Amino acid sequence: MTSEQPWWRTAVFYQVYPQSFADGNGDGTGDLIGLRERLDYLVELGIDGLWLSPFYRSPMADGGYDVADPCDVDPRFGTLDDFDALVAAARERHVRITIDIVPNHFSDQHPWFQQALAAAPSSPERDRFIFRDGRGEHGELPPNNWPAAFGGPAWQRVPDGQWYLHLFAPEQPDLNWDNPEIPAEFERVLRFWLDRGVDGFRIDVAHGMAKPAGLPDLDLSTLPPRGGDAPAPSPDDIRWDQDHVHEYLRGFRRVLDSYPGQRMAVGEVWVADDGRLARYARSDELNLTFNFTLLTAKWATGPLRAAIDSSMSAMAEVGAPCTWVLSNHDVVRHVTRYGGGPVGIARARAAALLQLSLPGAVYVYNGDELGLPNVDLPDSALQDPVWERTGHTERGRDGERVPLPWSGVAPPYGFTTGTSTWLPMPEGWASLTVEAESAEPDSMLALYQQTLMLRRKTAELRTDDFTWIDAPESCLAYRRGSGFVVVVNAGDQPAPLPSGDVALASGPLSDGLLPPDTAVWIRI
Repeated sequence: MTSEQPWWRTAVFYQVYPQSFADGNGDGTGDLIGLRERLDYLVELGIDGLWLSPFYRSPMADGGYDVADPCDVDPRFGTLDDFDALVAAARERHVRITIDIVPNHFSDQHPWFQQALAAAPSSPERDRFIFRDGRGEHGELPPNNWPAAFGGPAWQRVPDGQWYLHLFAPEQPDLNWDNPEIPAEFERVLRFWLDRGVDGFRIDVAHGMAKPAGLPDLDLSTLPPRGGDAPAPSPDDIRWDQDHVHEYLRGFRRVLDSYPGQRMAVGEVWVADDGRLARYARSDELNLTFNFTLLTAKWATGPLRAAIDSSMSAMAEVGAPCTWVLSNHDVVRHVTRYGGGPVGIARARAAALLQLSLPGAVYVYNGDELGLPNVDLPDSALQDPVWERTGHTERGRDGERVPLPWSGVAPPYGFTTGTSTWLPMPEGWASLTVEAESAEPDSMLALYQQTLMLRRKTAELRTDDFTWIDAPESCLAYRRGSGFVVVVNAGDQPAPLPSGDVALASGPLSDGLLPPDTAVWIRI
């Protein structure tokens, strides 16, 4: 990294879903102690920073994204002292710490919402949220026709007859960002954690805080069918991406810029296209925004190249780097998306070399480095609110949140000293544990370690210099800098390798050919 370049522009972040990373107290749920005890594993992996999903006080109606106190640690994850110890241990290892902030909604158990329920309509307490009278003769109908992202209507009625908005679960009432108390409260929250030493934030639902004036009905015919592959909203979906959301994000940026050390924020922004996405990464707004176009692209040359071109072009317009992601806690793991089994593994290995060689920042979801697939859990184990809210028609996101396997040949695979885990772990993962993969030189874990080490040592991969070069129809090929070429064969036939020295390959090569579902880094 050059001295002029902020650290986050080319950083490799590792997303920790705290419940599922490592259990330090034996209760079957991951926690901050378990994470601190495993920091050296992450250092050896080669990451630059961590993103921690929520660990705040929460009833856990939505995996911690229903926050009851954004300035305290939920006891199931530890204490504020445990968090401080984690930050100190990470700093000793030169690992940055970033954490989730959830500004669109609070938990219905947050003191403010409990005060709102006890207060009268039109009271200051209710104005912190979005309460409205209902429609119909007796107010028995919701104020508008908006659906919730998790299924069902986006409105919940309270005993006095009013309704409150929840774009997610009823336990997550939306905040009213037109009320100046809300941005002031989130400035307090940001400063609380910045003062404790965090390096930045991931902003949850950064496209959702602003609501359209008057809350008009939505043209439901423009919405994609539920359960589709592409969660990006329609451009006509007025629930999201309202223009005045950018002023709220500028407020976040002003707080970040008031601290030393290049503090940063990345946005979870699901919008209609990359042009809209880039508006969130303008020079006075968020530093980074996830480029979900690559995540949603099919494994084929055309879609992959189109996703890269679209993302890079849009971000270049605002002078921001791309932020590449293949999996996270909300989407099916890419081993499974790419076909599962040996095919899914081969494609995931190739995708790692693709993702980690593109210019910009990278986010790796815990378990990506082990090649974990999604798990088909029994109905009785499902905890995601999507399962109940859709009347058991959508299974939700639990399959990508199963705890990490660390060692041994049977559940719980060293994740906990107890006998069970908060989501059940499957049989058949003995070869996917950290212990097993650490002993296998051709494992997915070994590939990530080698790739991240080479990325760190290769100057060309820390620049914005990127040029497409000619390649067979089934391949993507591009040059990074003057002497480094990446080729990805996303087709079903072998392709000739370009000349040069192979620095890294995602799978075996033979006879000067690049097999299907294989990627290679070449020095020329």
